[in-house]
Amino acid sequence: MRKLRKIIIAFVLLLVVFWGYVEIVNLNSKHMTLRQKVLKAIYPAWMWWAKVRGKNTELFNQQKQPQVSFYSLKGILNNDVELDFESLKGKKVLLVNTASDCGYTNQYNDLEKLYEENKDKLAVIGFPANDFKEQEKGNDEEIAQFCKLNYGITFPLMKKSTVIKSPQQNNIFKWLTDSTKNGWNNKPPSWNFTKYLVNEEGVLTNYFGSSISPMSKDIINAINKK
Repeated sequence: MRKLRKIIIAFVLLLVVFWGYVEIVNLNSKHMTLRQKVLKAIYPAWMWWAKVRGKNTELFNQQKQPQVSFYSLKGILNNDVELDFESLKGKKVLLVNTASDCGYTNQYNDLEKLYEENKDKLAVIGFPANDFKEQEKGNDEEIAQFCKLNYGITFPLMKKSTVIKSPQQNNIFKWLTDSTKNGWNNKPPSWNFTKYLVNEEGVLTNYFGSSISPMSKDIINAINKK
C-alpha cells in the first residue's frame, strides 16, 4: 500500500511539473485549446521521436522542366483575394500544407523565421487542410487568427482546401503531385507540414517530409542553392 502511495505521489508531482512546463511554454499563447498547448510544449520531443522512428523524413530532389508552367497556376488566399503565381517569378517558393492541431504545428514558428530571414529571395505559402486525422477543423478566419495570434505569421495562407490526391484536390497540389505536370514528382503529402520547394524558374526541385524542420540544413541549403 505504501509503495502504491509513493507511485501515485510521484505521478502527481510529475503531472504538476509537466503542466507547469506547458504553461511556461504557452505564456504568450492565445485562444489555444488544451491539445494545442500540449502539442506546442512537446514539439521538440515529437520531432526527435519522429526522426528516431524514421517517420515522415522523406527527402527527394530533382530538376526537370515541368510540362505545365508553375506560373500558370492561380489560387485563392484566405481573405478571398486571388494569388497569381506569375507574381512569384524570380523567387524560390516553399509550399506547405498546414494544420492547427498537429504535432508539427509549432513549425509555424520556423516557417515564419525562415520567411523573415529570406524574404528577398523566398516566398512561403501555407495551405491549411483537414486531410490528416481532422487536425484543421477551423474555418479560414479562425485559422488566420490562430496563426497570427500565436505564431505571428506574415507569409500568406491560402483558403482551406484538400491537398491529398482526390477529385477535390487543390489545383496547386495537383501540380505538385503529378509528374505529367511538374516533371518528376508524384508523391503527395504524407502528413501535415510536408514541404515542396520550387526554384526561381518555376521548377519543382525538392520534397521534404513533415519531420524535416523548416530551419534544417537540408532546407536552408536548398534555398541558398544557385
